[in-house]
Amino acid sequence: MVHWSAEEKQLITGLWGKVNVEECGAEALARLLIVYPWTQRFFSSFGNLSSPTAIIGNPKVPPHGRKFFTSFGEPVKNLDNIKNTYAKLSELHCEKLQVEPENFRLLGDILIIVLASHFARDFTPACQFPWQKLVSVVAHALPRKYH
Repeated sequence: MVHWSAEEKQLITGLWGKVNVEECGAEALARLLIVYPWTQRFFSSFGNLSSPTAIIGNPKVPPHGRKFFTSFGEPVKNLDNIKNTYAKLSELHCEKLQVEPENFRLLGDILIIVLASHFARDFTPACQFPWQKLVSVVAHALPRKYH
């Protein structure tokens, strides 16, 4: 189990309270698909993902990005129980979607970039530290069901 100080919890929840999941989620997923194009294979039902312009303009990207960011809000609410919070998502990504665990780390990196770009003034190194810790914990919790 990961230990969170009261200050770390406050920095995480305080910033998360300012996040627009629709806007940030759409940007995060678009960045993932553009920067790491091999991840596009998990989104074949999205249609045209052939270029950054196509990805940004793809109508299926924002809703799925919102879904991703909304699901990331769950560990923010349950910092002391992240593994159990992601148990069902772990099973889905392992057994049905067969997403390689490394992709969870990549998505965490993208989340950090999006938060830093949207909240530059608030996303100080002191704030980044617990967020890096959180995305690392999430990246380890999601592949929990993998064999």
